[in-house]
Amino acid sequence: MTIPSPGQSYFVVHWSSGTDTIPCQYNPTQITLEKAVQLAEIGIPGLTAPLQQFVRGQAETLTIELMFDTSEKGGMGAGAVSVATLTDPFYSMARIEPDGHAPPVVEFFWGSGFPGSSLPAKQQKQARQSFTGVVSNIRQVFTLWSTLGVPLRAKLTFTIKEYAPLDDQLAKLNLNSPDKTHSHVTAAGETLSAISHRYYLDSLAWRKIADENGIDDPRRLAVGRQLTVPSIPVS
Repeated sequence: MTIPSPGQSYFVVHWSSGTDTIPCQYNPTQITLEKAVQLAEIGIPGLTAPLQQFVRGQAETLTIELMFDTSEKGGMGAGAVSVATLTDPFYSMARIEPDGHAPPVVEFFWGSGFPGSSLPAKQQKQARQSFTGVVSNIRQVFTLWSTLGVPLRAKLTFTIKEYAPLDDQLAKLNLNSPDKTHSHVTAAGETLSAISHRYYLDSLAWRKIADENGIDDPRRLAVGRQLTVPSIPVS
């Protein structure tokens, strides 16, 4: 595994068989993060504007431009070193992995204080120190060639679309609405007290779930059972 220098930006590529760390030759001069949410307009006669209802979040995207140069390694003549030796590992991020049948998941890291690391306390579970996603677009521009046609300088522009498995999203969102009824599918090792804490922020309220679902032994929950988590008054 290549160990990046302090302050050096780098990618971690998650292959089916393991991970690779790929340092950037030069740090980017800028990165662009874009996040949007999908809203539905609810038109009500007589109002001056429709009501806005949140539907879902859309995948965040990271756009990054990186420069690569090997013109000083072997000169412009017969000893020229192709810049593709540096760019191809990055280009592989957009190629299908034979074992995984899809492009790999990648993480981009660059120092501390990464954008999104200092969210308010209520959203701290959603804080991050890197950006995780799948390369949705990569553009390579080669701008310098040796006398024998070897590419020596390149600019790569990536668009990386946020990737987050369902379980990770639910854990980070930490949605709590005790005044609403929920449906919950049990996972291995879960307890009623843990489920109670998740929805009610009170692990001692598990009896309400047990009574609602006719559970006599709260320590033995069948995996995959669909439970009704009843609403409770919110003071």
